[in-house]
Amino acid sequence: MKTLERTVPAPPEMGAALIGIEEGSNIDLDLRFEAVHEGILVSGTAYSEVSGECGRCLEPIAYDLESDIQELFFFEGNELPDEEDVDQHQIVDDCIDLEPVLRDTVVTALPFQPVCREDCQGLCAECGIRLADEPGHHHEILDPRWAALSGLAGTAADDAASSTDSVEREES
Repeated sequence: MKTLERTVPAPPEMGAALIGIEEGSNIDLDLRFEAVHEGILVSGTAYSEVSGECGRCLEPIAYDLESDIQELFFFEGNELPDEEDVDQHQIVDDCIDLEPVLRDTVVTALPFQPVCREDCQGLCAECGIRLADEPGHHHEILDPRWAALSGLAGTAADDAASSTDSVEREES
């Protein structure tokens, strides 16, 4: 068994559209390599800093991510198992390519819909203002199908006021 502690630069495209690890930022690896019958078992942890935007309000977010790694790399010449849904990795020229394993581990640990806070209200759909900054913010939205009737509401109130005047005149 051999252990390895190393800091490596992050490869490109380590993340999703809203969140990920910036290219070239440090990824700290703490790995253990064990020889097994089929190949080499790599296990350990990757520590990295994640940055991105909230999916609701687009505020910047950043936090540290700890990802567990465990993958078996098969020796060259060994027949790989016929498991179609599992990616198989091989040792080529006595080298192990950890980038695809690291990418799979880190990207699957990232949130699908990142948020700055669990109770983030997001942005106003009408004007784009951040709702956390103005909690009582709202717009009066009139359904266009009722827009023609909105003018009648004012005239109906005027008619009602004049009709009470005429009733009072009739009584006196």
